Parts: sequence; structure tokens; C-alpha cells
Amino acid sequence: MKILITGATGLVGQEIVSLCHQLDIDVNYLTTNKDKITSDPKYQGYYWDPEIGEIDTDCFKDVEVIINLAGATVAKRWTSSYKRKILESRTHTTSLIFDSLKRITNSVRHFISASAIGIYPDSFQNYYMEDARERDQGFLGQVVSSWEDTVMQFEELGVKVSILRIGLVLSNKGGAFLQIVKPIRYGFGAFFGNGKQWQSWIHVEDLARMFVYVLQEEMTGVFNAVAPNPISNRKLINTIATHLNKRILLPSIPRFVMKLMLGEMHSLLFSSQRVCCNKLLEKGFVFNHDNIASATDDLL
Repeated sequence: MKILITGATGLVGQEIVSLCHQLDIDVNYLTTNKDKITSDPKYQGYYWDPEIGEIDTDCFKDVEVIINLAGATVAKRWTSSYKRKILESRTHTTSLIFDSLKRITNSVRHFISASAIGIYPDSFQNYYMEDARERDQGFLGQVVSSWEDTVMQFEELGVKVSILRIGLVLSNKGGAFLQIVKPIRYGFGAFFGNGKQWQSWIHVEDLARMFVYVLQEEMTGVFNAVAPNPISNRKLINTIATHLNKRILLPSIPRFVMKLMLGEMHSLLFSSQRVCCNKLLEKGFVFNHDNIASATDDLL
């Protein structure tokens, strides 16, 4: 089997590529950096520039499944221009693939796309299943809704569609987890606000396995890509501190302080989404790290 991955060189993409190669699945990937193009039958790179609508359509040759991970990080100050980049790096890239497949003969039968639990509203009480109708009305909610709408277009081509709404990804190779760990390691750990906001998380290894599981089982629809046990921000910080033999001595950080420092992006630290993954469990997916203690032990 041959698949195409966008975002293959990113944190999650690298994990998926590694897993695919273990399973003898050949990978094509798209990159905006010509210096990152390799020529290997099992890992072949192709150039694209979504901003001007350029793509090497040879990337689709013999490809049966596309895994779509492309998107600019949201962990950067949200200026007006960068907010536009966050949106367009998701919708324009997806549309470019869709438009390309529309005009060429291809063998693509399944489109699996990343999404985010940011589509669900901030809530301390709700427990969100995939069929929840509530939508966050803030910037991230609007981005994710637009992204998913663009992804669903592939059904018009007779292509099966799967969407994985990803929570907080924990990895010791980059991303948010290392940024959370760093101040705790040096004795400067603190909770955000009252620390009661829900954090629906997933170990990067399980996330990569989840994408490949959806691929192998040809599962369609929307899935919450989170571990079975959401935790509070306070629980997350305390678990990391315990593992590092540190104590949380500093007072909680008020919301207005982070708003002054980060602007609108501060909402990432205070949003509360308790998300359920039962749909995946019922489909037979088994987590290697289903609780935060196991995940933290493995990563640290």
C-alpha cells in the first residue's frame, strides 16, 4: 500500500511515517521546502506551495489513502495576519488537494484528516461526544469548523472521509508538553487560573497508532482523538511535578496576566474541553497510555 501524508515532517507526522514503515506501508509526502525532498521508494517527497496553488500531482500516483496533517501552529501570537495564516494553512491546503484530485485520474479512496477538539465550546460541565452539536464561537472554533467543512468535500469525489479531533498532544520531542515541563523542572511551575479546566490529552504514540488504525480498519466519520481519562490542569501539573520530585509553590497565574502577555492566544491555556473517546474504544482501538501517570512516566 502507498499513502500520501501532508505535514509528514511535523511532530505527529514523523511518528506516523515511522509506524507506516514498520508496517511496510510506502509513504509519499508533500513539503514546501525543496531541500526536504528525498527520493526513496518508501519515502518519496514532492513539492507544493498552497499559497499560490502549486502542487506536484505526481504525489498522487498509486496512492490509496491521504493523511492530512497540514496546518500552521496555533502556539504563536495571534496577530491579524497570523490568524489568517492559521485558517488558510488548513483550508487552502485541503482545497488544493481536493481540486487536484478532481481534475486527474487517481486511485485515492480514503481521506483521513486531523482536526481539533477546539471545535467544542469551553465548558467545565459538558462531556463532549462526536455528535455534540455545540460549536465554539471563538476564533479556534471557527477555524476548526471551516477546516472540517473543507474536508467533507471529499465525499463528493466518492472518497471515504475520516476526521480525528485531536486534544493536547504529549511528546518529549517537542510541542506543548515540553513547554509545560520546563518551568516545573526548574521550580517555577504554576496552575493557570483555578486549574480546574479540563485537559483532554493524548500520548503522541497513541495518536500515530490511531491514524494508522483508522487507515487499516477503513473507519469513516468523526472521532475524538484523546485518551480515555481527561484531567484538570491542576492534575496535569501536579502529576508532572510529582514525577520530577518538585513541589508547586508559586501562586496560580491569573487569566488577565496571560492575556496581557499573549493576547487572544491566552485562551489556549484556559479553555476547558472534556472530551469522550468511547467511539474509538468501541471500534476496538486499544491505548498504550490511557492515564496521565503512564504517559508521564513514559515521556519523562
